[in-house]
Amino acid sequence: MSTSETARAATLDATGLRELIESGRAPRVLDVRTPTEFETSHIPGSYNVPLDLLKEHRQEVRDQLDEDVVLVCRSGARAVQARQALAEAGLPNLTVLDGGIMSWQAANAPITRGVPRWDLERQVRLVAGSIVLVSVLASVFVPQLKWVAGFIGAGLTFAAVTNTCAMGMMLSKLPYNRGATDLDTVVGQLRGSAVKRA
Repeated sequence: MSTSETARAATLDATGLRELIESGRAPRVLDVRTPTEFETSHIPGSYNVPLDLLKEHRQEVRDQLDEDVVLVCRSGARAVQARQALAEAGLPNLTVLDGGIMSWQAANAPITRGVPRWDLERQVRLVAGSIVLVSVLASVFVPQLKWVAGFIGAGLTFAAVTNTCAMGMMLSKLPYNRGATDLDTVVGQLRGSAVKRA
C-alpha cells in the first residue's frame, strides 16, 4: 500500500464517523485538543486526551485502548501527530477525523457545547500578529526590531511547511489552556469507559 493510500485509509470523514456512532459500532473518540478547546465544543461521548499529555504518556494511554480509535483535533494536524505517537506505542487501529471538529460542525453533526473559549489557532494568530505589529511600529525608533517581525514570519512559514507550530505548543501549556486534565484523570476515564463497553 502506498503512503497516500495509507493516509487515506487512516482518515474518516464526519459522515462516516457519524454513521458508525449512530449504528452502535462507535469507535473510541479521543479529542487531542487542549482542555479549554474541548470544553468549548466536542463530539458527544469523546474523551479529552491533550496532545502533549498523550505524547508524554503514550504507553499508559495505549494500555487503555483495545478497540478502534478515532483521533480528533481542530483541523486534523494534531490528530495526525497523535496517531503517530500511538502507532509508535503499538496501537494498530487508529483513524483521524478528516478536517477535525471543524468538519464535524460543518456537517451539522451533534456537538456538546460549553463555555466559549478561543481555540489554539486563534490564540497563535493574536500573539504572532501582535508581536509583528509592535515590532514593526517600534522599529521606527529601534530599526533592529524589524528582525523580530522577520523571525515571527519565518516561524509561521516553517509551521505551515511542517504542519507543526512551536508557538501553539507553547501556548497550549499556559494555565488558560491546560484546564484540570492530568494523566490519572485521562486514564481513569478511559478505563471506566472500557469497563462499560465490556
